[in-house]
Parts: sequence; C-alpha cells; structure tokens
Amino acid sequence: MKKIILPLIVLLILAIITLQKPSLLAEPAANPKDPAREDLTRVEYPSLKNIKWHGHFIRPNETLETLFGSDWQLVARFNRVDRRHVYPGMTIKVPDRMDDIRGYTPLPALYEPARRHDKYILVNMTEQWLGAYEYGKLKFSVPAATGRPGFESPTGIFSITARDRHHTSSLYKTDNDEEQYPMDNAMRFHIAPDGVAYWIHARDLPGRPASHGCIGLFDEAMQKRMFETPENPVLLDSQKVYAWAVGEDEYEDDSGGPEELEDGPVVEVIGQNPVYREG
Repeated sequence: MKKIILPLIVLLILAIITLQKPSLLAEPAANPKDPAREDLTRVEYPSLKNIKWHGHFIRPNETLETLFGSDWQLVARFNRVDRRHVYPGMTIKVPDRMDDIRGYTPLPALYEPARRHDKYILVNMTEQWLGAYEYGKLKFSVPAATGRPGFESPTGIFSITARDRHHTSSLYKTDNDEEQYPMDNAMRFHIAPDGVAYWIHARDLPGRPASHGCIGLFDEAMQKRMFETPENPVLLDSQKVYAWAVGEDEYEDDSGGPEELEDGPVVEVIGQNPVYREG
C-alpha cells in the first residue's frame, strides 16, 4: 500500500504546483516585475505612437544579427541599445514592418532655433536622441543615453568648449572597478557650479537613460577595446558626431588629448527622461 500511496502524493504535489504556480513550468518570458529594467517595451517614446511594434523576448543563442540579419542595426537604433546589452532574458521592441523604421528619427527635419548656426546639436531627452543640424536642417541623427533618474542631464542651451578624443572619467570606473570609465570622442558642453563637467561621448547604450548626466553615444570600437566585444565594431556614432562637430576639418591638429575650444557648436538639451511604464 505504501508503494502506491507515495507516487500518488508526488503526483498530487506536482498538480498543485502546476495549478498554483504555472510560471515554474511555462515557457521563458520577461520578469513581470522587471527589477533590472531590462524590458525595453516599457520605455515610452512619443515618436513611436504611429509605428506598430511588438515585444520580443530574447532567448538563449538569439542575437540581433540572428534575429534580423542585415536589418539588425535598424532594430538596435530603434531600441537605443547596443549589441553588448542585448542578451537572453530581456525584451526589445520589434517593428511589425521593418520598412517603417528605415530612416527613422524622432527629431524634426527643420529646427528653427538652429537656422542661424552652421552647426547645432539638439539633444531630446524624452526621445533619447541627438540631432546634428546645419543652418536649421537635420544633417543626421543618432540614439543617445542621457542621465538616469537622480542624475538627469542638465537642460538648456550650452556650447562645446573642449574636446578630448581619449578622455576618461575622473569620477567613475568600469563595472569591474579595474579602470576609469572610458569617454572616447568627448566634447564638453557644460560645467556645473559644483565643478562637475558634462560631456557628449562614447558609452554603452542599454536602451534607456543610464549615465551620470553626460550624453552617451554608440561606439562599439570602445566596447571592443574595453570588453573584447563585439568582434566587428559597426556602430560608431560618437566618432561621427565628434568628427562633424569638433574634428580637424573644424579645428586643426587634434592632439587626441584635452583641448579648450572657442566658438564651439551650440548644444541644446530639451525634454525630460522618457516615461517608464510600470507593469
């Protein structure tokens, strides 16, 4: 009798678990509480209201390249995320039609305040995006990562006053605390009353505000140097913006080190951090 009862008890316990906690046996899915804020579908951008998209949970062995082939860059930019921060367990936004995000930018093609300036940088924190304007016309635009809650980027109108291609943070280190955080292709646009300087520079882009107040741009070359990934750097926005704004075509003889600049491009930072929708 005991031999019969014991298996019945085990089956009964398993049935109770299945009924009360089906998640233990369900397919992998995003954590509904999302403590690490790794569900990028919860980051709301106003410019997406007219684009149909759906969430995709990243499974083991899935990458942007395996999922989207040659269109992976479109999806990365759409999510404001780099390849190093796309990993199993997170959720990203995927457009229902890839053609809907070809040429996607949340910034206006014409920006009246920039009309009198040969170079004008607009940073929209609500959209996590940076635009490069020439006499009011959008030359190009790129995703950005601004200051996270509690370290919001300063808003207002500033100008670039220094450049440093090989800058590193004097305050913050990499995650392993082994080196000062790299800030390649850095352009200083503001010094606060407490002496803290704010820069536009290369950094990781996790798909949401993440910095201590600086404006971060894609730079996979920096990531390969620091973290040995990705193998073939492709996203190099910080280099592009740096060359356009303060490169040797504008200011000769870039030493690669810290240099003060005169009459640098205007930098306007507007908006506030995007809404993070709670589950």
